[in-house]
Amino acid sequence: MAIPRRFLIGATAFAGALLLLPPPAVAVPGPGAAAPAPVRRGGEELARPAPLAAGAEPGAAARDAAAVMRAQGGYPRRTVLDAPPVDPADASVKLGLAPYHSLAPRLNALQRLGDRVSVEVAGRSAGGRQLYLVTVTAPESARQVREQARMRELIENAPAAAAKDPRVKAAYKTPVFLNNNIHGNEWEGTDAALRLVEELATARDAGTARLLRTTRLYINVTANPDGRIAGTRANAAGFDLNRDFITASQPETRAVRRIAIDKQPAVMLDLHGYVNGTLIEPTTPPHGENYEYDLFLKHSYANALGMEARVNGLGWTPGRDGVEPAVIPFRDQQEGWDDWPPIFTPQYMPFHGAVAAHTIEFPLTVNNSAYSSLPVAELRRRAAINTGIAGAAMRAALDYAYAHRTSLIADQIEVFRRGAAGEAQRPVSEETVPGVPGIGPEDVYTTTFPRAYVIPVGTGQRSAVAAARLVDHLLANDVRVGRAERDFRAAGRAYPAGSYVVDMRQPKRGLAQAMLAEGRDISAGVSAMYDISGWSLALLWGATVDEVRDAAPRVPVRPVRAARATGHVAASGDLRLSLTDPGEVAALNALLAQGVRVRRAEDGSAVVPGAARGAARVLAERLGVRFEAARERGGEPLRRTRVAAALTAGERFALREMGFEVLPVSTATLNAGFDWSRADVLYVSAGLDYTGLTPAARAAFHASGIGVVGVGSGGAAFNAAAGLLAATAVAGNGDANGVVRVAGARGDALTAGAPAHAFVYAPVWFTALGEDVRVHQSYAPGRLLVAGHWRPDGDGTGGPADAAGRASVVGGPGVVLFGTQPLFRAHPKGLAAQVGRALLTTR
Repeated sequence: MAIPRRFLIGATAFAGALLLLPPPAVAVPGPGAAAPAPVRRGGEELARPAPLAAGAEPGAAARDAAAVMRAQGGYPRRTVLDAPPVDPADASVKLGLAPYHSLAPRLNALQRLGDRVSVEVAGRSAGGRQLYLVTVTAPESARQVREQARMRELIENAPAAAAKDPRVKAAYKTPVFLNNNIHGNEWEGTDAALRLVEELATARDAGTARLLRTTRLYINVTANPDGRIAGTRANAAGFDLNRDFITASQPETRAVRRIAIDKQPAVMLDLHGYVNGTLIEPTTPPHGENYEYDLFLKHSYANALGMEARVNGLGWTPGRDGVEPAVIPFRDQQEGWDDWPPIFTPQYMPFHGAVAAHTIEFPLTVNNSAYSSLPVAELRRRAAINTGIAGAAMRAALDYAYAHRTSLIADQIEVFRRGAAGEAQRPVSEETVPGVPGIGPEDVYTTTFPRAYVIPVGTGQRSAVAAARLVDHLLANDVRVGRAERDFRAAGRAYPAGSYVVDMRQPKRGLAQAMLAEGRDISAGVSAMYDISGWSLALLWGATVDEVRDAAPRVPVRPVRAARATGHVAASGDLRLSLTDPGEVAALNALLAQGVRVRRAEDGSAVVPGAARGAARVLAERLGVRFEAARERGGEPLRRTRVAAALTAGERFALREMGFEVLPVSTATLNAGFDWSRADVLYVSAGLDYTGLTPAARAAFHASGIGVVGVGSGGAAFNAAAGLLAATAVAGNGDANGVVRVAGARGDALTAGAPAHAFVYAPVWFTALGEDVRVHQSYAPGRLLVAGHWRPDGDGTGGPADAAGRASVVGGPGVVLFGTQPLFRAHPKGLAAQVGRALLTTR
């Protein structure tokens, strides 16, 4: 731990502590038992919600189910859950924790304990498993539910009116959200939450009754059932879900996003492990510049003190139990545990109104090597302690929500009011955030919001497909977008009718800014970051986005519910598919799979025969892509490409989004004897070490004559060890990441039409190029890093000044090497097509 930059503060202990109890004995139907009676209201049986397809976003289905529930009555809303088959191999069993197959029966039983517990299916995981959302509150009539919904909508959509509404102040229930087990092998939050639900369901004391009359508690029982069962951090698709919130590529994160929008929590906890002592946010600098951080810090710090007192009050000691006292990074550390990127759950939630949001890391490790090496009794001892600590944090947060209900709701309203009014942020200080000592200039991160963003249509738009994707993503995140009803001018530029306008005077301006702003180079501010530091959708998703700094565009706009369809097929002749967007690469791969004879044009685009116009129309409608009239017949034919790939989960996901058949390989796979006739090209970024291959595996690879696309240091190392392309890879600072400026070579078929920005993570550049090596793209000279964190190494080398002007993407006979990360976590959508072109043409 770093030396504290703030003096330690004594915290007032909260009365009572959650005792470590064994899992409650909940009555569940045994084999052959009768199914629970159907739930009826008004003599009408409530149907079970229809299951979603595996991996499907809960979006419309979940919203429709919620609408049905609202129409049918209030709370409780009982759902009879179907129990999955018993899985003895569930990793939770070894720890004495609740296996996934036990959750549905247990939740069914908890709903029958009284009238306080409701359960809904919030979506499905990548592996097809149900996500259970529990609501605990005092019973509400249909009229009371409607009034709560009215007040919730008023708080977001008319915050100035909500601030003056006496019913909001008197009757609105504080929404509290507990998100558990988002990392599948950090289990104990789920079990603590189940205990808490039973306690609240059965308690008959006046304090619990008062709490549930003024609070709605929402619990995502396990956000990652795939990982819970398998004992892995990631879900079944291989994604770390707690890095996915700005991209929302996975169904689990989209389900949490829908909860954030629909429930609008004021307080939330995200339960994790393992940091000893128990880590309780708020964080070290840098703080996300798009938050109303003064309101957030006020509540998050005070709530953290209450959780610290409750956790320490359990009485665990370092010498006897191995449990260190709790740590609050804001108070106790200098840097390294920041809240800069909105990719984590608690850093995403404030944009939807959470004014207290925390990662909680319970202390005693039970995963990874500990899971396989420690005795079962020790693992269960640790898991029991962690469960009790998680429960203590939950109880303390509920205490805070009850005691500060008026202030929490008033400050949630104020977040939305500032956004709607276009007011400036209030920099944090000991004056603006009283009661939080130790605030210094290192904590001040603010931004100046522009007046609007414009996403043009027509000739001023790089990619209509990318623009539509971006607009729909903004809308899915509850950002308001309008469509101009006539031509207009803004900031000296002319825009046609139909262009999209994001007016930044809106309640969730912080999220709009987090997605659309370029970001900031924060290299000088701190020496270390916890994760990525740049992510701009405006620069990385392939659409043209213009910032309007001063005056709002003077044009009437119509609110947008979905981006306008962009698909188009020219009426006659052969067709051109530009291949500058991943959707266009997906369309090409679909045509090739149907046996359509497609040719490659000199500029890297694809020429589709007019005879395939019918198939093109289907793809234009489904993918929104545009088939323009071709001006040339095209040259060499393009063929369906099967990709042998050693890569990350995000890269695999992005390649499959583009329609490539991906055959995962590794050093072990090739050494076992891989049949190279199954593949057309090899993609290498991680998990394949040429020096670890047997002589037979090396010989088989070289004999195949297969092309290679290498990405990052892993791809460069494979290339060098295999002696493929004459290029020396230079590695920059391994901790560096962010958005950089790049320039494509004039007339280059690989990078023609590519965005002027790229993403780097442990950046690489290439020198000492052979005569047959072509530079496809270079890091821009001068100011290279637009947003992120990139410092030189300790010896002064490896910084952006060394990379500026150097080759970032090179190629030669049968090989293309990327020093950038165009598929990183499936996020930089606008860059993916460069990889698609490379795979299609490198043979």
